[in-house]
Amino acid sequence: MPQLAEDYPVPYERTFDGTVGFEITEIGPERAVGRVPVGDATIQRWGMVHGGVYAGLAEVIASEATAVGVWDDGKFGLGLANHTSFLRPVMGGVIEAEARRRHAGRTTWVWDVEMRDDQGRLCASSRVTIAVRDRP
Repeated sequence: MPQLAEDYPVPYERTFDGTVGFEITEIGPERAVGRVPVGDATIQRWGMVHGGVYAGLAEVIASEATAVGVWDDGKFGLGLANHTSFLRPVMGGVIEAEARRRHAGRTTWVWDVEMRDDQGRLCASSRVTIAVRDRP
């Protein structure tokens, strides 16, 4: 797996992903797994995980997995579209996300992402389209 983070212009700690606490635990060009602990930075005023956290987690693992697949060609991935459905509220624990690639084209990749709570129950689902572009 390439060490992509070394080439990024902004350190992880200064990004949205770092602030919220996203962690990628497994990554490849066809499948990726990530997680985020539920805490003050991830909840909305009712104490449930904010919808943007689900969408952000889905997008980061799909973007990074796409980058793994296209990095050696001088390219990277960035979010183009993200449709996230919220199915079950989560108020604590850890959210685990698994992304599976559905399409790998020259300019776009498409991923389906399922997010589950500590009991393995599906709590959100995303379809994420990643644009493949030349690295700056």
